[in-house]
Amino acid sequence: MTHLHITSWVLALILFFVARSFYKKGNEKAGKISHMILRLVYLLILYSGGDLLAEYFSTGYQLGEVIFKSLAGLWLIAAVEMILIKTSKGKPTKSFWIQLVIAFIFVLVLGFGRLPMGLKLF
Repeated sequence: MTHLHITSWVLALILFFVARSFYKKGNEKAGKISHMILRLVYLLILYSGGDLLAEYFSTGYQLGEVIFKSLAGLWLIAAVEMILIKTSKGKPTKSFWIQLVIAFIFVLVLGFGRLPMGLKLF
């Protein structure tokens, strides 16, 4: 399930930048289509992340870090969504970019560095 989770969030990052570039160029229709596809990918992320969360709960391994990573992942999805919504409306997005970077760092460090079902890159 780890590979599905990683693949789905990599796909989500690609779709995020595609949708954002469409919105920035003023191509609302293509931006909305890619944004809706991104929202479908969120479902894959939530499904695979929930399955990983259930595996961690069954082992009882570092539940505090697991819960924090789950909340940071939800925070990351919310920041991505807010950036796209604000970009489509032409409003400033600086605070949401800061939140995205902070949440992304938390998720990467916990997922790849601390928790045992990650790929252990750090």
